[in-house]
Amino acid sequence: MKATLGDRTLTIFVYVALAIIAFTTFYPFWNAAVISVNKGMDTALGGITFWPRAFTLENYEVVFQDSRILHAFYISVMRTVIGTIAAIICTAIFAYGMTKRELMGRKYYMIACVITMYFSGGLIPTFLVIRSLGLMDSFLVFVVPGLISVWNMIIFRTFFMGLPIGLEESAKIDGCGYWSTFFRIVLPLSGPVIATLALFTAVGHWNDWFYPSIYITDEKLIPIQTMLQQILNSNIMTEQMSQLDSASQSRLSAMKSITSKSLSMATMMVATIPIVLVYPFVQKYFVKGVLVGSLKE
Repeated sequence: MKATLGDRTLTIFVYVALAIIAFTTFYPFWNAAVISVNKGMDTALGGITFWPRAFTLENYEVVFQDSRILHAFYISVMRTVIGTIAAIICTAIFAYGMTKRELMGRKYYMIACVITMYFSGGLIPTFLVIRSLGLMDSFLVFVVPGLISVWNMIIFRTFFMGLPIGLEESAKIDGCGYWSTFFRIVLPLSGPVIATLALFTAVGHWNDWFYPSIYITDEKLIPIQTMLQQILNSNIMTEQMSQLDSASQSRLSAMKSITSKSLSMATMMVATIPIVLVYPFVQKYFVKGVLVGSLKE
């Protein structure tokens, strides 16, 4: 009886601890969402916690009226889609090649790859390489440097090595080469690991603000996260508001309740919600994809 009571107490403690962690993690996001739909002047009075006190969508109207924010959103979407597809394909091809025993020097290639996970050239050498390649102020700077991920390559390689050998042998008998075998047999069977790594890669692309802040000076190539970082760290929102067309400015002047904080929160939600909505569609692949290679027969 004591053991049963102790088990119940432990279970309740675990549930309470998980609830506290969940609340602590979710509340900042919820509070930002509440502020984004609350009148800015009312928010400045304080006391906005769980629910908006003076509901309004004027903050989002101003955000979507600024063509530069919409263009930055478009750049982020294109970067995430193109960068993720290119990275997954290139990394998977690399990993497939590393599974071949007939590859000369495969062991040394693997050692060289692992070393790059612990040591890097640093920011200045990387900047010099990017500049020498002519990638400054180019959309390719979002794609090319991230084509290969050693960590993802190792996960892909482990998954490929777990596939039945008979599949590739049958393909060879049917006349398939390495490329045909990879694209027609291996890749279609790699759905769980592709979905998981694609999500992680997409989140990395979407949330990255530091890379563009170094290599991009052209406003037409700035993604939404970098613009959001600039908004939070400067008065750029005030400048953007002053550069709206006359019709937008007259409408904005009528919106007396808008403040820079409320606009910042609205921009933050616009930059955050799209990537959050992706998770439910690939969540079912997490267990299969993340635990690839963790068990042995």
